[in-house]
Amino acid sequence: MGEIMNIKVIREKIIVVRGIKVMLDRDLAELYEVPTKRLNEQVKRNLKRFPRDFMFRLTKSEVTQVVANCDHLKTLKFSPQQPYAFTEHGVAMLSSVLNSERAISVNIAIIRAFVKLREVMAMHKEFIQRLSELERRMGKKDREVIALFEAIRKLMNPPQKKKAAIGFHARK
Repeated sequence: MGEIMNIKVIREKIIVVRGIKVMLDRDLAELYEVPTKRLNEQVKRNLKRFPRDFMFRLTKSEVTQVVANCDHLKTLKFSPQQPYAFTEHGVAMLSSVLNSERAISVNIAIIRAFVKLREVMAMHKEFIQRLSELERRMGKKDREVIALFEAIRKLMNPPQKKKAAIGFHARK
């Protein structure tokens, strides 16, 4: 139980779909140590607790995009069902539907992960705003300082993974 309570492990399962941070039903079921089918059955029995801003079903194109971006979700590619995505509020509501001790402790850890993620994003935005404000004040006085700001911004953006070419390519 110690590993799943690690906020880093949970944060890796939080993805962005439709511009919203969500967790998929299969990841939640894994954390709760229940089959995805059982988790979804409980949700369907309590649909009134899960409005569209708490939970929604991914479209086929969203599933394709998620599979392309998240290695741990590659088996979704072959699933006949589109998964449900739960927002932070949907995850909180799951605690009222799933009444085991494990569900309660997992929900607390997940909510903490969402909160921590929000704090990190807020700090990141604040830093960028302050950097931009300082850059505006500098104006065109010092090109070296502006180059430094640009270098800092490049370091803040994660490097993009190069995708391997598909198919046969002749060597030059």
